Amino acid sequence: MSATTAPSSELYAEVLLPLPLRAVFTYSVPEAMRSELRPGSRVVVPFGTKKFYTGIIQSLTATPPELSSVKEISVCLDSTPIVRRSQTELWDWISQYYLCAPGEVMKAALPAGLKLESETFVETAPDFDTDRLSILTERELEVYQQLSHADRRLSIAELARSTDRRSVNSIVSSLLDKEAVIISEKLIERYTPRRIRCVRVNYPRYDSEAHAKAFKSIRSGSKQEKALLALLALSQFMRPATELTEVTMEQLLEKSGVAATSVKELEKKGLVEIYRKEINRFSYDGTPTRPLPTLTPQQLQAFSEINQCWHSTPITLLHGVTSSGKTEIYLHLIAGALQAGRQALYLVPEIALTTQLTKRLQQVFGDKVVVYHSKFSDNERVDIYRRLLQRTDPVVIIGPRSAIFLPFASLGVVIVDEEHEPSYKQQDPAPRYNGRDAAMMLARMHGAKVLLGSATPSIETYYKAKQGRYGLVTLTTRYADASLPDVQLIDTTAMHRQGLMQGALAQPVINRIKKSIADSAQSIVFLNRRGYAPIAVCKMCAHTPHCQNCDVALTYHKRIDRLVCHYCGAEYPLPRICPQCHEPAVEIFGYGTERIDLELADSIPDAKIVRMDLDTTRQKDAYQRIIADFSQGKANLLVGTQMVTKGLDFDRVDTVAILNSDALLHQPDFRAHERTFNMLSQVAGRAGRRGQQATVMIQTRDTSHPVLSHIVAHDYQSFYAEELTERQRYSYPPFSRIIYIYIKHRNVNALIDAARIYTQSLTELFGRRVFGPDEPPVSRVQLLYIRKIMLKIETNASMKKVKQILLDLHTRLHTTHTDQMRGTIVYYDIDPV
Repeated sequence: MSATTAPSSELYAEVLLPLPLRAVFTYSVPEAMRSELRPGSRVVVPFGTKKFYTGIIQSLTATPPELSSVKEISVCLDSTPIVRRSQTELWDWISQYYLCAPGEVMKAALPAGLKLESETFVETAPDFDTDRLSILTERELEVYQQLSHADRRLSIAELARSTDRRSVNSIVSSLLDKEAVIISEKLIERYTPRRIRCVRVNYPRYDSEAHAKAFKSIRSGSKQEKALLALLALSQFMRPATELTEVTMEQLLEKSGVAATSVKELEKKGLVEIYRKEINRFSYDGTPTRPLPTLTPQQLQAFSEINQCWHSTPITLLHGVTSSGKTEIYLHLIAGALQAGRQALYLVPEIALTTQLTKRLQQVFGDKVVVYHSKFSDNERVDIYRRLLQRTDPVVIIGPRSAIFLPFASLGVVIVDEEHEPSYKQQDPAPRYNGRDAAMMLARMHGAKVLLGSATPSIETYYKAKQGRYGLVTLTTRYADASLPDVQLIDTTAMHRQGLMQGALAQPVINRIKKSIADSAQSIVFLNRRGYAPIAVCKMCAHTPHCQNCDVALTYHKRIDRLVCHYCGAEYPLPRICPQCHEPAVEIFGYGTERIDLELADSIPDAKIVRMDLDTTRQKDAYQRIIADFSQGKANLLVGTQMVTKGLDFDRVDTVAILNSDALLHQPDFRAHERTFNMLSQVAGRAGRRGQQATVMIQTRDTSHPVLSHIVAHDYQSFYAEELTERQRYSYPPFSRIIYIYIKHRNVNALIDAARIYTQSLTELFGRRVFGPDEPPVSRVQLLYIRKIMLKIETNASMKKVKQILLDLHTRLHTTHTDQMRGTIVYYDIDPV
């Protein structure tokens, strides 16, 4: 992206907009803006008839476009670029690799606070004569009067609320036709800078006469005198050759012990000035308290091997068993990057992990630690983004996949912890990128080294490491020679037969948890299903309430006494009378974490229970509170979903119970066994991390399943060999590349026709590499019916050509089969997990 400034009197900008369109748009640059604009700057531009969007300038040129008319840029938001060149290069790569529009990547990459949005506002037309009110219908008159009484513009949303009309859009449209109202666009700035009040002395520093005059104007011993004396001391005003210190109002009031009114009185007398200063929200409260941890001989050897591997390949896999001390090695690698004056990126799969890791990082690196994730407000994310944009000093950034989009100046090392986790893959909306793979490309652009860490690496990653494409370093023992936990399989069928399983937990599991609590230890109960119960069923006619928008049974949540769709979030009352047979026979069945929580509270009254799932972690600081309570011993029993499986480090856990493992094993997915092995091995790894012998109890109906036997033996190598053989037999990754093609439509018959045409066309191009179309287990989500086609491509084929063929086919089908493709949504999932 470079500016072209030819002698031409005109200047044009190619602008990227946050829209799902595979194009940039040309705008003319007003003469007043020509000296301000740069590639990478934000601009507000008109689009369509009424919309305005925030765009990013891709390039500037004096060459006019081949268009009859070109709109002008409306507003220049930045005199300096808001994105770096390396960022836009990454956006381009993600767009091309994952077959999505560049604007979709931009929309995901920039914090919402940096994107102005337009909102439609309505007001009465100034030239509409009130004598013409008779032409309005009753509903139109109601809306018109609402606007008149408001005496201001109202948004469509405000009108809908105030008039209680669901059809407000059509009413406004009708009022527009009758010229009774006009509409306008108001740009909404989402980012609000944080400002603090500061105070400074308002007379010359070295003027003794002015100083004496100031104190004569206030009464001796008064609160105003206290405030002025405190300000002089805090600002070092009376210390010659000393730079003045900025003083906040908060500091001044605390030091002087007076109220703000006294300071304002000083301002009225002209003795002080109160002003507002914009500050960054990112702050560090503590100070480094410890040096880098000393590595054990095993860790030191792994650290040395990683650096040796990086001499020949920029990417290395650290395969270390759970609690082997991988984090300590990460800290040393990060320290090396910072000492070299470069930045470090530490990716984690879940926001929950940032809570524990941030504290560990800050104890070593202090204010060089930057945390970034979606639980921060728009304003906080913009502040962090701006801090990294404006500074190039060495820092370590920790966060989930979205952290790859920050404006790095010079990355030296990228750590991808728990690299196997499917959480790194963005599912909806686009871009459907894998944060791990995008981070490796980001590192390549910066010339940085990459370390992938996991106790259970993904099959593809481990295969590449074994083939020599990545470096491979192993840690086979736990830190301080702690023992791996004893894993036991609990046969739930036998437990039921023996009367030892009344609820969701077998009696031996409950007994073990009770013993753990009696021994002042802690336990974790893992069930990968939130809510109280997964299904409600009528005992008489077997009717099951389903979501009206999605083809999925509703989950009951007892706390809110509602049925909830976990796909679209819609809520429904639990029917007391069956809507089908009209009998009072609707009951709930099954278990979720909410029900397990309550059941354990009944069966183990001494337990202090905390629950960690999506329902309990919606608030910004919920993760931190739950993890702190459990880490500090305020709770001795943690119930949770997959959030508890990912790298959390607790000292006193000696029991882990895993419920309903069969549901994980028997999913219709070629990765089901891998996902189960990884998840259960990881949650088992939360136990016995500080030397004590721990027990993991897995409840299952199939104790002979080979995946469970590998987990019991802590044998990743055998599992990998068995899984690799199966993948090779059926040509699944790493022996092929997979692309899922999703087709959606509101009409199921139209969807079937579109899917048939798409599949036939794909088969003509790719032959037996095409599978489907299939109806997925959940075949309708948010009123859209779904079909899935799988494309299986050989590893030696050109994926670039394959993707271009798919894009060309998409254009051709929507051109030649216009009627069948109308209303059809098609998108691609590259390298699905």
